[in-house]
Amino acid sequence: MWKEAFRNFVRYHTLSFQEFPKSFGEYRIFFISDIHRREIDDSIIKEVKDQANIVIIGGDLTEKNVPLYRTYRNIEKLKKIGRVFFVWGNNDYEVDSQMLESLLLDWGVEILTNRHVSIFSKEGESFAIIGIDDISMERDRLDQALYGVKDPFRLFITHNPEGVKLLNDEHNIQLVLAGHTHGGQINVFGLGLYRKGRIYSQGNITVLISNGYGTTLLPFRFGAKAETHLITIKHKNCKN
Repeated sequence: MWKEAFRNFVRYHTLSFQEFPKSFGEYRIFFISDIHRREIDDSIIKEVKDQANIVIIGGDLTEKNVPLYRTYRNIEKLKKIGRVFFVWGNNDYEVDSQMLESLLLDWGVEILTNRHVSIFSKEGESFAIIGIDDISMERDRLDQALYGVKDPFRLFITHNPEGVKLLNDEHNIQLVLAGHTHGGQINVFGLGLYRKGRIYSQGNITVLISNGYGTTLLPFRFGAKAETHLITIKHKNCKN
């Protein structure tokens, strides 16, 4: 159980969408959530460094009593991969949030606190990354995050998968990335506090929920091993 909690595993996914702009070709996102007390292993960085276009941290970068220098080192490592985006998780508020925000900004991490950012291809096409603050603490404002979004493809980041319930067809979201649940952390024959991480469809939305990289309370996992993700997004007709 201890060994499973400290695995360094990158799960690969390829997802295609009719709305994703063709001029991006194949666009790769390294997604890591629920780091908590762990220091990211160098083997993870080495594996994805020359593959990912951007990094998305899906919340719970840290938690209470985690030394700031460890968070510093994790950000330093992730910045070696590329441009980094971050959404807040509930455990991130257990530390001095102003100090954490300052650290992130010093490293050039883009914090998606109920806001969106458009990513542009060389040809001028774009897609949106939309992030909300933690829903379990009632800090989320989806209306603010979506304000002014005109991009045809929309990637939605919510630490807590409950954020999916906020969405409807009018929001025109195609892909959701979430964490928080740890896949139940202890999951025996599919039974646990939460279901294992997975990809599923909700109407026209594809949802990816990660088991996460770290643990909380006890450093043990069973049946829901630690994971990160390298996600390739492309247009449905892209042949690459």
